[in-house]
Amino acid sequence: MNYRDVDALIERGEGFEVEFKRKVSRPEKIARTLMAFANTRGGTVLFGVDDDKTVVGVNSEKEEVEMIRMAGSLYIDPPIDPEIDIVPYRGMDVIVVTIPQSDKKPHELVRDDSHEGETRVYIRVNDKTVAASKEVVRILRSERPDAPPLRIAIGDHERRLLEYLDHEERITVKEFSKMVNISDRRASRALIQLVRAGMLRVHTHEKEDFFTRAFD
Repeated sequence: MNYRDVDALIERGEGFEVEFKRKVSRPEKIARTLMAFANTRGGTVLFGVDDDKTVVGVNSEKEEVEMIRMAGSLYIDPPIDPEIDIVPYRGMDVIVVTIPQSDKKPHELVRDDSHEGETRVYIRVNDKTVAASKEVVRILRSERPDAPPLRIAIGDHERRLLEYLDHEERITVKEFSKMVNISDRRASRALIQLVRAGMLRVHTHEKEDFFTRAFD
């Protein structure tokens, strides 16, 4: 990673695979960002760059790099060991953290100073880091190389669901559960299987996830 690489990332701006952070903050906040990229398609975090693309640099590279590594090793399970570069940029230093997509997902936040005892999974949605629903967590788990093979049967419930989505844009777990009169747990499991089979797509929303036909 060099000056030109950093310049290109700043010009590109924040998005699905790029995030700017003015400074290295609490380890649990860093951990959320690291795991979000690892749980999704990977990405790059630039420390020392403001949201408006202003480069402010970092103060103590050694201390801040140590905090980033601590976030990846002590606050995340399984741990994440990102690639870290310190890049001189217009008289300042920018810390560039590169996180590849993981084959050990889902990574979970196991230490959170603000929510003691809470374990959560985060993913990347557009240009934001958001908490993953239990459905998304199960889908992430199914993407691991050691996940059991998919076995799916299309029954009456699944056929009704697919017919419904031929006319309606989306459906939630609760709506599907009510439509076919099954528990939320069974509805969730059926939807996840259809996502894994490539027939549905899950969309993460701040309030509630929803599902659509995969070709939508």
